[in-house]
Amino acid sequence: MLIIGCDYHPSFQQIAYVNTESGELGERRLAHPEEAEQFYGELKQRNLAVRVGMEASGHARWFERVLRQLQFELWIGDAAEIRTKRVRKQKTDRQDAQLLLRLMMEDRFPRIWAPDAENRDLRQLLWHRHRLVQMRTRVMNQLHVVALNEGLQRKKALWRPAGRKELESLALAPWAHRRRQDLLELLDQLTPQIAKLTQALEAEVEKRVVARRLKTHPGVGPLTALAFELVIGTPDRFHCGKQIASYVGLVPEENSSGNRRRLGHISKQGNVLLRFLLVEAAQVTVRSQPQWRSKFFHLAMRRGRKIAKIAMARKLAVHLYWMWRQGWDYGQFKGFGSHAGAPGNRDGGK
Repeated sequence: MLIIGCDYHPSFQQIAYVNTESGELGERRLAHPEEAEQFYGELKQRNLAVRVGMEASGHARWFERVLRQLQFELWIGDAAEIRTKRVRKQKTDRQDAQLLLRLMMEDRFPRIWAPDAENRDLRQLLWHRHRLVQMRTRVMNQLHVVALNEGLQRKKALWRPAGRKELESLALAPWAHRRRQDLLELLDQLTPQIAKLTQALEAEVEKRVVARRLKTHPGVGPLTALAFELVIGTPDRFHCGKQIASYVGLVPEENSSGNRRRLGHISKQGNVLLRFLLVEAAQVTVRSQPQWRSKFFHLAMRRGRKIAKIAMARKLAVHLYWMWRQGWDYGQFKGFGSHAGAPGNRDGGK
């Protein structure tokens, strides 16, 4: 087998390799994409079994696709953990490739779970819809500004037929008129595109048992349910809810020593979109569930609304994790929880 440590960059890759049968060692710098494709294609022609190890990074989809087509094994490593294994203060591309190779040879490579091609393609649907919604929100905010400058304050009613008619009837200066028309045209283009993506997303959720089950939780819609399933991948990767909260970046950073314990802001590690959706969904749950609302306001009074929102999002992530792991819908999950304070069961005893 040929084992390759690959220090990947968008325009090139530095590799260090060893042939486990002959003991041959080598290093090369491969330009992207032509030279890299030629090199790995020649390895396939020689009928060599190849294992490539690289740090988790972006802009490598084409490279992963090439290796998958050639039926080569690809290991993705935790970049933060690999960084801790670097002893020397000098850092070069050659040393990085050699470090990756050494970790693989010594069976110390911190391999992480990587989603398959279908999973990644569905994530593009989520991101595309999310970005279009953000664009539409910016356009709507600008139109609100145009209306407010002319004394028209309608808030959400501005997007109803009557409000839209009032906005279009405002007498504006030439360039302000041009701005209003262009923004309205953008709004009219974005809305149907978002509707089509929403239909595709809902259709995909209906195909998935896990996403349908997660959607039964109050406040969790198709977008949050599908994003949670795609990002987490499988609940077997985690042993408890604390690991889920850490994985999505909803736990505080810690810098403690001796008798001093210092907690900072949340780590914000993990998937940005999933963390955003969990915070948004948790706020919907707070508005619809009395127990969540009571807990939220209790935390908000002690620690502030921002910290309370994060705490509710963390709680929601843990709930979804256990619902998935146990194969429960929300009704079964709620029945399994504490009954303290329920009618006829004041102390929670059975």
